[in-house]
Amino acid sequence: MFKFWGSQDQQAQESPQETSASSWYPPSVVSSLNSSHSSTTGGSFNLQRPSERPQSPSHVSPAEAAGIINLLKDKSVDELRRLLSDKEAYNQFLLSLDQIKIQNNLRDELRKETMQLARENLEKEPRIMELRNQCRIIRTTELASAQEKLNELERQKEETLKFYSPASLLQRLQDAMSKTDEESESLHRQLLDREMDVGVFVQKYKKLRTVYHRRALTHLAAKTSING
Repeated sequence: MFKFWGSQDQQAQESPQETSASSWYPPSVVSSLNSSHSSTTGGSFNLQRPSERPQSPSHVSPAEAAGIINLLKDKSVDELRRLLSDKEAYNQFLLSLDQIKIQNNLRDELRKETMQLARENLEKEPRIMELRNQCRIIRTTELASAQEKLNELERQKEETLKFYSPASLLQRLQDAMSKTDEESESLHRQLLDREMDVGVFVQKYKKLRTVYHRRALTHLAAKTSING
């Protein structure tokens, strides 16, 4: 995997083992290693297999890549080779990067906040259950009673509106006129049958006819107003 000037035989012996070891190594970091060692040793490292180069675009920004190169440029060949072959060493190096530390800190903070929210929600669960039970009681008792009372008030309102509607008032006025007219006729019959004195008859009959004609005029005016 490593190609030193004048050491092609050593490369041929080491290449199979290191190529397999780099299969799990991120191409972006391999590229950084490649650039770092090229700039410090004067040699060239071919750390990526040709088939990986077009299929593995780097997801590391230039600033992050520069930071990784700065960490790797002073490492020896053995240290770089160990990073490629030893996954534990690679993981330790990865966890030492500032970007990874920041990301892990953010992850831990989010986990703590999530756990805190979960605990708060669990603490509120009894109160939520209590409120749910109260709503159920209100729905089955107080709400039913209030609905029944509302229905009764609605019925009374409809009856009141119907009772005081123009048509209803005219009809009751007409009924009162008919009743007064019948009472006047009854007084007249009593007079003819000599059941009542003339003086008493005149007084009562005059009063009944006054009421009748007042109601008749009111009925006529109301009916004209409604129809007009």
